[in-house]
Amino acid sequence: MLLVLLASAGVIVYGIFLLNPTNRGDWLPYALVIVAETILVVHALLAMWTVLSSGHDPRGFTFHHAQDRLYDPTGLRQEPQGPPETWPVHLDDLPVSVDVFITTYGEDLGTIRRTVAAAVAMEGEHLTWVLDDGRSDEVRDLADELGARYLRRLSSNGAKAGNINHALSIATGEYFVILDADFVPEPDFLFETLPFFASQDVAFVQTPQTYGNTHNLISRGAGYMQAVFYRYIQPGRNRFNAAFSVGTNVIFRRSAIADIGGMYTDSKSEDVWTSLLLHEKGWRSVYIPKTLAVGDTPETIEAYTKQQQRWATGGFEIMFTHHPLSRKRTLTVDQRLQYSVTATHYLTGIAPLLLLAVPPLNIYFGLTPIDLQISPVTWVLYYAGFYVLQIAVAFYTLGSFRWEVLMLAAVSFPIYVRALVNALLRREQRWHVTGSRTGTASPFNFILPQVLVFVFLLLTSLVGAWRDLDAGAITLALAWNITNTLILGAFMVTALREHAASRRSNRERSAARHLQDQSDDIPELLPTGGTS
Repeated sequence: MLLVLLASAGVIVYGIFLLNPTNRGDWLPYALVIVAETILVVHALLAMWTVLSSGHDPRGFTFHHAQDRLYDPTGLRQEPQGPPETWPVHLDDLPVSVDVFITTYGEDLGTIRRTVAAAVAMEGEHLTWVLDDGRSDEVRDLADELGARYLRRLSSNGAKAGNINHALSIATGEYFVILDADFVPEPDFLFETLPFFASQDVAFVQTPQTYGNTHNLISRGAGYMQAVFYRYIQPGRNRFNAAFSVGTNVIFRRSAIADIGGMYTDSKSEDVWTSLLLHEKGWRSVYIPKTLAVGDTPETIEAYTKQQQRWATGGFEIMFTHHPLSRKRTLTVDQRLQYSVTATHYLTGIAPLLLLAVPPLNIYFGLTPIDLQISPVTWVLYYAGFYVLQIAVAFYTLGSFRWEVLMLAAVSFPIYVRALVNALLRREQRWHVTGSRTGTASPFNFILPQVLVFVFLLLTSLVGAWRDLDAGAITLALAWNITNTLILGAFMVTALREHAASRRSNRERSAARHLQDQSDDIPELLPTGGTS
């Protein structure tokens, strides 16, 4: 909290410095800096305000009372009998029914097996359903083997939300859990979440997305990017009744979903939209920062690009078509602000594009955003008051400075620009599996804009170095541009490594197919005089 307060003060001081008319430089680079930094500063301040509210614990007397009697309605603390997955579940001393939905769409069988097996074995009586939009007979057989029920629908309308709505038309549980195919639940998932529904106004209980596959640069960056959100932002939103569902590791009250006509199907970000509609109806949400399922984060540039584009498009759709600040919305002031942050969050990913353009304007045209009448040391102190303290907060959250997060944040602007255009033009988004490992396309198929920007920045750095060496002094613009070049260069190196791994994987797969074809062509040999 002390770091957050210091960072908030640093943000305000930096903002005052930028807006001081005496510090204004040339209009074009100054405008780029002001627009970008305004987006970043406003979101930083709202995030700090939310984080400062994160000490609120949603577990009250009602929760603890219900938890004590979840498996023992008599309150005599009797040990439940039989396997844990058969223990009857009670709320308000009455038995309740629970469905567990596992949504699948082409994930590998090993991933699905781990999740289904863990879901079937969760404590508390429940039915586990595999909702297969991949229409795989192998998945059907796997569900039967593990003791889960299997559902397959005829069409894929509504993507994941449509899949869940189809299941709700068949399953009858009063509460239902949603798990993505790659999120393996802990045995006590129901024990830690169901008691919140003893309060009749709770629509859903969300738990964090925790990742177990942070073994390469992309997966670490993608996973750690969300650490502050799940550890501090979502808990802070509890105080404002604005914590939203993230689509997995969540349990819903069936009657609440029925109240809004089912899961929202007109967006691929059905989780945020469904949460928004529930809050508009007066329902309450709960978030608990306790890991109750562990899954996979994107491991490739392709998977990361598709995931971020889907999430960003959903946020921008809210901004353009259902803005929370509109007078039509039946939300509290706090909820309006929190959902406005959600709707505009990915603008912070476009801001780096504006800042990348500032050093080249100085190197090629001599335009400067700030007229520095102060010493470089003073300027660095203002700058550090914003950025360095932000890094300090992230450092404390993650336990170390994760440069992968900085890299992905700096190079993701083409994804968010494309998402902004998609939302503006109402383009349909295809559904993509976040943790899919089936794709072996080259990462360069997805990062052409980043490659072009890297080449431009590299050439600009060479031009700037030639100019500054000729003048006998290194300028701030060159140092800034070289830093940006190195960040994008690290991303290029990552893409090259992934490209090489992709080619090896394709060769191995081709060789395996060739061997299989050869074995299929060899006739079966029988011993002389034998019978078949």
